Amino acid sequence: MSVDPRTGIDPRAADGPTSGPSLGEMLGEITKDLSTLMRQEVALAKAELTQEGKKAGKGAGMGGGAAVAGHMALVFLSVALWWALGDQIGHGISAVIVAVIWGIVAAVLAARAKAEFQRINGAPQTAETVKKIPNALQGHEERNA
Repeated sequence: MSVDPRTGIDPRAADGPTSGPSLGEMLGEITKDLSTLMRQEVALAKAELTQEGKKAGKGAGMGGGAAVAGHMALVFLSVALWWALGDQIGHGISAVIVAVIWGIVAAVLAARAKAEFQRINGAPQTAETVKKIPNALQGHEERNA
């Protein structure tokens, strides 16, 4: 900037009231800010969905474990029934005890799987911040508080 040392005024400012940014510059800034905002929202959504996907995978693994344990319970109950009918009471009781243990394991794994699936939240932060975009675009960020 060149300021006249005698008057202390920039001679270009004397030409008119064009001291602020031009319309093109303002639109460029708005476009750049909107682009940055959208990239940040996408990054947030990716991070949240990755985290929730891990929870879903853990729940699915426990559900699979519950299915295997349930299958084992059926196998041992079948063997127990067979053994109890084929032999005397002695060997059958031991097979029933093993089957009951597998049944307990299946119940515990199923309960844990259900709890993991209930912890899945989706992308709450992304949903919250996306709701604020219309007010920000209109210049009313204070309404987002």
